[in-house]
Amino acid sequence: MKRAETKRKQIDDKLERRRMKRRKDADELKVVEGVIDPPTLKILYKLFNRGVIHELHGAISTGKEANVYRGVDPEGNSVAVKIYRITTAETNWMREYIVGDPRFQRVAKRSRSLIPQWAMKEYKNLMRYHEAGIRVPKPLGIERNVLVMEFIGDEQGFPAPLLKNVVLESPVEVFNQLIEIIEQGYKETSLVHADLSEYNILWLDEPVIIDVSQAVLKGHTGAKRYLFRDIQNITQYFRKLGVETEDPKTITKYILSSGEK
Repeated sequence: MKRAETKRKQIDDKLERRRMKRRKDADELKVVEGVIDPPTLKILYKLFNRGVIHELHGAISTGKEANVYRGVDPEGNSVAVKIYRITTAETNWMREYIVGDPRFQRVAKRSRSLIPQWAMKEYKNLMRYHEAGIRVPKPLGIERNVLVMEFIGDEQGFPAPLLKNVVLESPVEVFNQLIEIIEQGYKETSLVHADLSEYNILWLDEPVIIDVSQAVLKGHTGAKRYLFRDIQNITQYFRKLGVETEDPKTITKYILSSGEK
């Protein structure tokens, strides 16, 4: 009798967990539906149908150009789903970083056409960095304004913190590592991040570079200026942590000269 009651309780508990999960998923989908326009929802459903993502949960981060959500793939692994805003996006500033890029011969003017190009630019830049061995979220798929990437975080689904929120054991070592990443990016991928700072670096036992949509090829008219700005941002941050760094101009000059060899 006790065995039957125990078995029945196990079944009831299992059914309740399933009901709770369905309610949780439904609530999260309502949240997503509340902030994402109908065309983007259609794209998300297309990614669901293709098996790129199986579940979509709450926002990991929000920004001026996109929100990033935690998703789950069909194997149960967490993924990052970056959804670029279309209807509310301010796109004028984007043109500075995409006009002149040989990978995009015709740069759209309207947001509805420009944002998918901007998302594809991030996908292409991530792929370049990843193939060169630079630690970035590995790109997994893209559909118009939705980019699916490797999730940077723990197995429980908690995202890795930003560099600015981490107490580093050896700031000097991390500073040198980041300068090497900037140099490797310039020499091996021909890319300059163009917005690198402690706000665009995650920490998961090592730096992970994120938000590379604005990264430009080194042939871009502003590449040298952006390279200096990246190095200046990093040196200023680490000087606050007590690291004695070389002058940003000296570091920039060295990377530029080594990249031309």
